[in-house]
Amino acid sequence: CRVHFMRNALSYVPKGQNTVVAAAIRQVFLQPDQKSATQVWRQVADQLRTRWPKLGACMDEAETDVLAYTGFPTQHRTKLHSTNPLERLNKEVKRRADVVGIFPNEDSIVRLVGAVLLEQNDEWQLQHRYMQIEGMAELNQPMIEEENQPLHITAKAA
Repeated sequence: CRVHFMRNALSYVPKGQNTVVAAAIRQVFLQPDQKSATQVWRQVADQLRTRWPKLGACMDEAETDVLAYTGFPTQHRTKLHSTNPLERLNKEVKRRADVVGIFPNEDSIVRLVGAVLLEQNDEWQLQHRYMQIEGMAELNQPMIEEENQPLHITAKAA
């Protein structure tokens, strides 16, 4: 999650420098594709490393995880760069569990959490589509192209 990375990264910097460092790191997130985002990430990390070596090391370690969303179609990136849906789901599970208070056994917890997860799944399938199908087709495009290629069978001369 970009937000959690940014919080972690700014913990390596004095409070007075947070705005400047955050603006530098945000330049990475404005890039249109994975290649340019990776390039800008490394430039920013190298620039910041001179003053804050621990921040540079943090950026080196987090690069793959933080930029993973850039490998997906553009329309899905806003949904993938954050952990908000997961946090929202966890909050709903906690809200439902707090109502019960004390569970008689472990099976009852599993049933409640399972019911909440099934309910959320149904809601996402019927009411809102979190990600558009057209974008998902882009992810499968190389596989579709491979399937449509004619098979070339060569006969071995005997």
